[in-house]
Amino acid sequence: MFHLQTLELVHWDYCQRVSLPLDASIITIAGPNGSGKTTLLDGMRTLLGLRCSSPRDWRTYARHAGAQTAWLRAVVDNRPQGRQTSSRPFARRLLYGDQVTLVCRIDKNGGDWQRRYALLEGDVPIEQLAGMADKDVGYMGVEAWSRVLGAAGLSPAIARVLSLEQGQTDRLCELSPRELLRLVFDVFGDQQVLDAYDQAREHQQQLAAEMAQAGHELDHSRAQLAELQHRVTSYKTWQLKCAERERLATEVLPVLDWWGQRQQLAQHARDLRRQKAQHRVQLAEQAVQNKRLLHLLDEAARAEQQADALLTERDQARAQLDEAQRHEAPLEQLGRREQELLALVDKGSDADALQAHLAQLQARAEELQDAHGALLPRRKAAAAQLAQLDGQRLPPAPPEVQQMRRALTAQGMGHRFVAEVVEVRDERWRAAIEGVLRGQRWVALLDKESDLAEAWEIGERQRYRHYIVGPGEAAIKGEAGTLAAHVQFTAPVPRWLVQQLQQLRCVDGPQEGKRLGGQWITPQAYMHDGRGARSVWVEPQHYQFGAAAVHSRRQALERELAALDAQLAPLQQELLALKRQVTDTRRALEGHSAAEELARRSDEFAQARVQLPAAKQARVAAATRWQQLEQDATRAHDRHRAFTDEHKRLEAQLTRQRSDSERAAQDWSARRRQHLDARGRSQAQRAQFPPRWIAPEQVAQLVGTYDNAKQAELRLQAVEQELAQGQWEQDATVEERHRRMDVTVREQAASLQDHQAKNAQAQTAVLNARESYIEVLRSTVRRYRRNIQELGQLAGVEVAADLPLLDNDDHVLAQAGLKVHFAFDGKGQIGLNDGEASGGQQVIKSLILLVALLKDEESGSGGFVFIDEPFAHLDVRNIQLVGHFLRSTRAQYVLTTPITHNLEVFEPAEITLVTAKKPRGARWAPPIAVAKRRGVPELAPLTA
Repeated sequence: MFHLQTLELVHWDYCQRVSLPLDASIITIAGPNGSGKTTLLDGMRTLLGLRCSSPRDWRTYARHAGAQTAWLRAVVDNRPQGRQTSSRPFARRLLYGDQVTLVCRIDKNGGDWQRRYALLEGDVPIEQLAGMADKDVGYMGVEAWSRVLGAAGLSPAIARVLSLEQGQTDRLCELSPRELLRLVFDVFGDQQVLDAYDQAREHQQQLAAEMAQAGHELDHSRAQLAELQHRVTSYKTWQLKCAERERLATEVLPVLDWWGQRQQLAQHARDLRRQKAQHRVQLAEQAVQNKRLLHLLDEAARAEQQADALLTERDQARAQLDEAQRHEAPLEQLGRREQELLALVDKGSDADALQAHLAQLQARAEELQDAHGALLPRRKAAAAQLAQLDGQRLPPAPPEVQQMRRALTAQGMGHRFVAEVVEVRDERWRAAIEGVLRGQRWVALLDKESDLAEAWEIGERQRYRHYIVGPGEAAIKGEAGTLAAHVQFTAPVPRWLVQQLQQLRCVDGPQEGKRLGGQWITPQAYMHDGRGARSVWVEPQHYQFGAAAVHSRRQALERELAALDAQLAPLQQELLALKRQVTDTRRALEGHSAAEELARRSDEFAQARVQLPAAKQARVAAATRWQQLEQDATRAHDRHRAFTDEHKRLEAQLTRQRSDSERAAQDWSARRRQHLDARGRSQAQRAQFPPRWIAPEQVAQLVGTYDNAKQAELRLQAVEQELAQGQWEQDATVEERHRRMDVTVREQAASLQDHQAKNAQAQTAVLNARESYIEVLRSTVRRYRRNIQELGQLAGVEVAADLPLLDNDDHVLAQAGLKVHFAFDGKGQIGLNDGEASGGQQVIKSLILLVALLKDEESGSGGFVFIDEPFAHLDVRNIQLVGHFLRSTRAQYVLTTPITHNLEVFEPAEITLVTAKKPRGARWAPPIAVAKRRGVPELAPLTA
């Protein structure tokens, strides 16, 4: 590789014109921070076509000068590079002089800058270059310039090292073993062997590409063959579908249509016979129901007569009871009066005893008055409820429900309550139905879904505790055995309400419910669900559903009034007696004699004692007879009502059955006429078919294939749609084209086999070339290992390198790496970038790796290196070590260092260039001072 001898900068940054000597092994550029040290290095890098220090750019340096043209010129050594060879670095460019001029011309081209490079023999000054024509100079671009310098020894790997920025001197030791091996081979590798390997591999890749191309062509031909096969298949399928369409339209569809009509006629005939038999059964049932209807009419009349007779006897018994009570009451009063007088006589004239007796009587009177006052409001409430039932079809609603009804009606919202749409079919299950639906009695059923929101607002204002729902669904009759079967809804209701009744099974008692399991209810309203069993019994006076509820409520209220009257009557009589006793006691205290009244009324009291037992017996007998007649009359009335209701139900049912029977008879006659006409048409159509079309086995086969005429019609439509919409091949020549393409595919397959054989031979050649390449690679690694070991001895560092594993395989070669170990001061070994080395050791490691790349095998010399501030962050000892190492090698170094009090940084330098900062307001930077060590000889030639 060539060495630098001089450097000249014109209009580079703030340097107007600078000419610097570089004919020494170690050149140090010193100056304060910001004085242009890196600027000089970037000038050398730009001259060599390298990247400047980041983030700087060569355009920035050219723009600072403010001139239209900037020049970078260097004179380099072009003498032979080794003892055993006379090759010159630029011999390929036909330059054989000892010196060569490298030039970079930077011109302002419009708004941008353009750099051009030139290579001339000898020392050509800038003035001469400026006066020469461009074609004589031979300017070139940066890419061509890189190739020229690469041929002279400045390989891309060395160029990457020369581009290291400030403070990154140790960057080379940060390379991975694989990257370091690639860098070594790029510098030392035998180009002929590498070219042979690349040529063999390229030839093999070309054969592989040709084989792949042949494979692609074969695949393409096979694809064309497959496409032709598909078209042949499509053509044959098209022919089959055309034939199928013709057969479906002319034979299958008419025959199956006729056969379907025949099946329908047979089914129609069976239906007619079944309908006629059902009509006969219905007529018989109607005759039985007629007899049943007459029987019910007679039974209702007899029950009515019996009920009327019992009512008359009951009224007579009630009159007798009243008469007996009227006869018994005076006698009882006389008996009690006698006892009262006797009690007073016993007291005699003892005022204290009379006063105590009066107090007892008054206390008892107060107790009876309290009991009478507690019973009287209950009787008034029962009487009021009984009065409300007069003329009512349904029991009255609670006040809050009536208030809600008024609010909904005022807003024009049609509605009903559940209590108004429920009818009990079977009175036996009334208690169960009333108990289950008690909580849902006053659910409001709106007529319109659109009224829900406004109705909910009304319910919120009135705090209505029951649900408000939209229109429900028409409820069908519940399943037999469930509670829903005993309920009839006269209007649509919510589905959940019906499901609640549908889920309850009707059982006779808890034992049967336990045996069956699930949800059930008894006639006594004892219900079981998933949570357990409980009673939902409702008292008869609280029944709500249907007109029968009014009757039940009336009877219950009447019984309650009778019971209350039975409790009030004795209380009233006892109160009257106590009032008389109080009066008598007070009169006795005033001096009236009870004995005088006893003597005066003795005959009256005696007669009362004699007549009272007979009167009491007569009253008990009358009461017993009246109660019995009351029960008999009630049962007779209920029996008459049951017969009447059954008669009405059966009569309505019979009327509907008669109407249905008449319609069924008319329908049967019309259907029979239609059946006869259709049978005639079917026979006429059969005569038009060929006998083989309607043979039983042929028809059975068609039915097994298509099932019926509708399926055949659908198949015909599908076939027609496929023929109309599908992409069908209709060219008959496609079969011949398919045969020719099949022959072509066989020929291309044979050609592909031939290419595969040639590719196998090429792979063998690549294998041999790779073996030669591996041998060169091993030699190169051993050479580099020898270089770094020799440099390590000069630096006082033990250096070892592990030879990589090299196998005849591209993948193994791609993964191979060069591991280098260093040992400083007799300590343990450290790797390339394992974090265990100090700053100075990192610099020495990188310099050893770097100079080993530049070291010539015969002469042991190397090229030149730019190192920006290699002594940064190093102590005196490490600076001495680095300086000693630099002197011990024969490479050319261009170093930068700031002005520092540590003079050791200048010790290895043979030439020191001193820069200074540009004064404020000055146009150009001060000249660069050159200090040359005395007795330093010219740079020794690289040849002997």
